[in-house]
Amino acid sequence: MSDRAESRDPALAAAQAVKAYIRMHREKLAEDGELLGLLLPQRFGDARVRDMQRHVIERLSGENAVLRAERDGLKSDRSVRLGDGVRRLVLDLIDARSFEEAIAVATAAAPAFGADRVALCVEGENAAPRGCEGVRLIAHGTTLAVLGRDSSGAVLSGGGEALLGAGDCHSIAVFRLRIGRETPAALYVLGARSEGRFEGEETAADLSFFARALERAIRAWLDLPKL
Repeated sequence: MSDRAESRDPALAAAQAVKAYIRMHREKLAEDGELLGLLLPQRFGDARVRDMQRHVIERLSGENAVLRAERDGLKSDRSVRLGDGVRRLVLDLIDARSFEEAIAVATAAAPAFGADRVALCVEGENAAPRGCEGVRLIAHGTTLAVLGRDSSGAVLSGGGEALLGAGDCHSIAVFRLRIGRETPAALYVLGARSEGRFEGEETAADLSFFARALERAIRAWLDLPKL
């Protein structure tokens, strides 16, 4: 069966949607024995459910320990020269307790960069995820049109209406988010009404670092392999 045919299969599309939801709400799954029981064959019984639940909790605990170690390392690493606001944002990403909370950190980050607008843009046709304000759907091919095939980011003087839903921004910073090999193309976009707001090496470095931290946070919450 071709990829195109698979994408039209309602059953496969529904299964993929359920899988994506479970990945985004792993903590809820770990705490819900009834849901775990529905996901496992009945022959395994309650003992199997408890074993599975313990396994999920232990895995989440291990991942949380790794993230906290990264956070502590970032706190003490003086070679990472970030603005205080950006450093706090990265720590908030690491401390996020859910996928939605991580997205909320990113889409409320405009003040830290002196921006007036911010959006996490994802190419697609379906509705944006619930509980994820600031996520915008953009047309297929937009990422390629804006950044080409290889560029990781750019500063633009226009195009805010398509990316941010408003045309009042004269300076726009766009960063490609490489989340997964099979995930839709995505962009992290900030807009400022003042011209030249995102120029300068330090600003570019802060923005780029945060974009990389964001894509890793999203990848972790979706349980995707490293690129």
